[in-house]
Amino acid sequence: MMNDRFRISNLLLERLAELGLSLPALLRLAGLPATFFQQEKIYATTTELFSIWRAIEEVSGDPGIGLKLGNEARMERYHPIAVAAVCSRTFHDALQRVSRYKQLTCPETIQFTTSGEETTVEFIYFEADDNEPKTLIDMALAWILTTGRRGTNGQIIPLRLELKRPAERREQLEAHFGCRVRFKAGRNALVFLTSDLDRPFVTHNEELLTAIGAQLENEWQARHNTIDIAGHVKGTLKRSLAGRRPTLQDVAREIGMSPRTLQRRLGEAEITFQQLVEDTRRELARHYLEHSSVELNETAFLLGYEDANSFFRAFHRWEDTTPGEWRTRHRALAGRA
Repeated sequence: MMNDRFRISNLLLERLAELGLSLPALLRLAGLPATFFQQEKIYATTTELFSIWRAIEEVSGDPGIGLKLGNEARMERYHPIAVAAVCSRTFHDALQRVSRYKQLTCPETIQFTTSGEETTVEFIYFEADDNEPKTLIDMALAWILTTGRRGTNGQIIPLRLELKRPAERREQLEAHFGCRVRFKAGRNALVFLTSDLDRPFVTHNEELLTAIGAQLENEWQARHNTIDIAGHVKGTLKRSLAGRRPTLQDVAREIGMSPRTLQRRLGEAEITFQQLVEDTRRELARHYLEHSSVELNETAFLLGYEDANSFFRAFHRWEDTTPGEWRTRHRALAGRA
């Protein structure tokens, strides 16, 4: 089971600020607390991430901002995963590395499927309940192409770009990607010649790749250990919360582990049982409010609160607003998407 948590880099916030976007305005429009970007490590659920990217387009007033954000030319601004991709031996090697290491930061991967002379590359969001924001898709696919072009000195040219959305901005998209666009497709993807994936990268740097790769591999293993135990606990909590608040002893018994062992495993993962209870309640609260017509009092019961007031106080602490206001705002945003 995978945690629904995306790590948001401060590099993205710096780029947004440089492009003139107001971060407070962005958070307001996304329906997130004003202190959201002030966390030491910024994590967002898939729903929160999608809200942020929809807000990025609206606050910027620039439908092409995703292309700009996906076309970073300065290596010093690259995330270590992006550096590892550029230092890879081939385009295929780069895609494999990114697909593996993206699991360090988010419930997302890059899927590439080969059928004869064509290979399709698309981003998969494991926890998505609705369509990916257009700006996020533009950024992600533009970044993949930027990596291929940088590594091969511009030798990579896609066969076509496939997008689920209706036809819009065709000229801009075709100029940026250098290929034709197929709208109203069944997926959001770039399609390349399969032979292009074997093109060697002129930016290949084995020493740098080894140094970065070792650190990423360590993080990857540690992340999977954390996900394993946290996922088991949260899955158990989601099944057990209604009408009561399960204890660590209850959860340990449910997953076939002694309370002491569970406590030790959580300590190794640097997470507490209370954090997992809070994370689980918050995820479920957002789900109930956004995707069902469950009354607020019933929501409090389903989350294991003794009374509605306790739920309201907790929700205000999480989201800096009331459950009713949050539900109204997010349903309005979903209606505009």
